[in-house]
Amino acid sequence: MVCDVFEVGTSSYYDYQQRKKTVDVERVELRAKVREIHHLSRGSAGSRTIVTKLVENGKTIGRYKVRRLMKEAGLVSKQPGAHRYKVAKHERPDIPNHLNREFSVSAPNQVWCGDITYIWAGLAWVYLLW
Repeated sequence: MVCDVFEVGTSSYYDYQQRKKTVDVERVELRAKVREIHHLSRGSAGSRTIVTKLVENGKTIGRYKVRRLMKEAGLVSKQPGAHRYKVAKHERPDIPNHLNREFSVSAPNQVWCGDITYIWAGLAWVYLLW
């Protein structure tokens, strides 16, 4: 009766019911590959990146299908936040201030100071002490 109301053939309805019971092996394998690529990227790969990786491995697939597979697997692309430097809000009372901001000295080698400089070396921050 419902098939007649919606003008759907009964064979289409029963075919749909039958397809729901079978497992799509190819889709399960694709979902596993998508999950693996996402895991290897430490959660940062989105649908475009995953499509690129799958194409590199010889699997042709569309971005929207990958997006649906990610949604089925519960995967979300998370980009790392911006690096934030800590800002000292208070002076350290346990470190004595011998100079008291008197930077003019009477002779050389009387006062020494140092600094830490952060340099981006392509893959990581390198600390230059001087």
